[in-house]
Amino acid sequence: MRAEDLARSISLLVLDVDGVMTDGGLYYDDEGRVTKRFNVQDGLGIKLAQAAGITVAVITGLASGAVEARIRSLGIQDYHAGFLHKSECIDGIRRKYDLEWSQVAYLGDDWVDFGPLKLVGLPMAVANAQPEVKALARYVTTANGGHGAVREAIRFLLAEQGLLDRMLDSWPEQA
Repeated sequence: MRAEDLARSISLLVLDVDGVMTDGGLYYDDEGRVTKRFNVQDGLGIKLAQAAGITVAVITGLASGAVEARIRSLGIQDYHAGFLHKSECIDGIRRKYDLEWSQVAYLGDDWVDFGPLKLVGLPMAVANAQPEVKALARYVTTANGGHGAVREAIRFLLAEQGLLDRMLDSWPEQA
């Protein structure tokens, strides 16, 4: 089945963080604290998905205060940090919303994402994902992780569900 067809039934989008929501860089300040760079367009995309009724969840291998603050600011309720083995976690999120695997999409970039990518109805990868991850993906963004890939994936979902134009038309009312 084509990615376009798979996208029509997606109700839950699960995101990795490092290399997907961020550029994968670990920035250390003078005191040894890690900071991360997030793309504002990705954040707006997440808000659009939420407004369209698509639940967005995040599973990451690394716990980070910077990530937690960003997740909170986006109103994401399902945030799971410290999970290198993500399959059980994503299954719990799926069951929480009483969804079939065909209703779940996952956007990843590296080997730690193999498990979810093999389970979900629509496996997706960012442009700069590892080759093995891209091979598992049914949709690959043209943007690199941390540089609008999340927004691109969400635009794809919204467009295939016939919601993108409606979101665009109603946006001035939401702003």
